[in-house]
Amino acid sequence: MREDGVAAFLDVRPQLFGIAYRMLGSVAEAEDIVQDAWIRWQRTDRSEVENPAAFLTTTATRLALTAATSARARRETYPGPWLPEPVDTSDDPALGAERAEALDLAVLLLLEKLNPAERAVYVLHEAFDYPYRRIGEILEISEANARQLARRARLALESDRSAPAPPPVRRRLLETFVAAARDGDLEALERLFTQDVVARADGGGKVHASRVELRGVARVVLFIDNILRKYWHEATFTVVDVNGGAGVLVADDAGMPLAILALDATERGVERVFFVVNPDKMRQFEPAPEAGTDAEWAH
Repeated sequence: MREDGVAAFLDVRPQLFGIAYRMLGSVAEAEDIVQDAWIRWQRTDRSEVENPAAFLTTTATRLALTAATSARARRETYPGPWLPEPVDTSDDPALGAERAEALDLAVLLLLEKLNPAERAVYVLHEAFDYPYRRIGEILEISEANARQLARRARLALESDRSAPAPPPVRRRLLETFVAAARDGDLEALERLFTQDVVARADGGGKVHASRVELRGVARVVLFIDNILRKYWHEATFTVVDVNGGAGVLVADDAGMPLAILALDATERGVERVFFVVNPDKMRQFEPAPEAGTDAEWAH
């Protein structure tokens, strides 16, 4: 291992980001956690660290726990509904984890209802396959307590959500949604939705977006129809990899994102439609700058 510990850090960096992102629902905040973990790693006497990966995971998880507490307070004053920041998972469908669990936008939104400790236990066990004994060491609690927190977290998530549809079904529903949106086929959209469907839009106060959740087929379809006619009549709709599944990138003629859409599809049909229109949360989906352009030197 290199003296400066870079190799050991880079080996575990995807996992550190994956844990922090799932706990915070924000790319920027997760990157801050990773950076803080790196600083602490640099200040540590690494000759005394037997397991760098364990040390770094523990450090990042504890930092994320603290950040999750302050993030909850900030979101109480967030302008309008809050949604997790979508991530492009085309290169890493599981985002550094053993499994893609707790990566779906609908699940990340539900995780917000858990306290930070419950969220940490759920993420470490379900996504990263950590045993409860190890989770207890990270959180400085007993193994039995870790199991209890995990049980509470699972019950809370299961009580608030129907069983998700299998990935092939979800993708098919999404492609049908895209075709209907492109054609302005409102009847086709209606057939996709459950009667109690909910639309949630996150504009973050940066762009015009509904400040309340919209409930029921009639209201949701009218909302989508208004957006299509007023704002997206010349937009392109592309199916992209978002949070380990399929989502929709709505872009203008220059390829700049207007929205990221995701469907929460269950065995009943499409129960929720998420509209991320806050520009700060769509930067990962902006087109790469062309070589030789001024944008290349934006840093």
